[in-house]
Amino acid sequence: MNALLDLGPHAGFIWMAYGISALVLAGLIGWIRIDARRQLNLLAELEAKGIRRRSDPARASQGKRRSTKS
Repeated sequence: MNALLDLGPHAGFIWMAYGISALVLAGLIGWIRIDARRQLNLLAELEAKGIRRRSDPARASQGKRRSTKS
């Protein structure tokens, strides 16, 4: 186990790189979670206004209407 922790003269750089990488990953995960919550809130607002998604299951059961061009 000591062989894994003995990183020689560059130990500070290596541990700092691991720490920065962990912070960046945590920041990205947090950003994704915050953005997902924001997108769900925006979607709920649109649905409350009566604007529906094209992938709405209720709309899909009505059948798709195709426009015919002459």
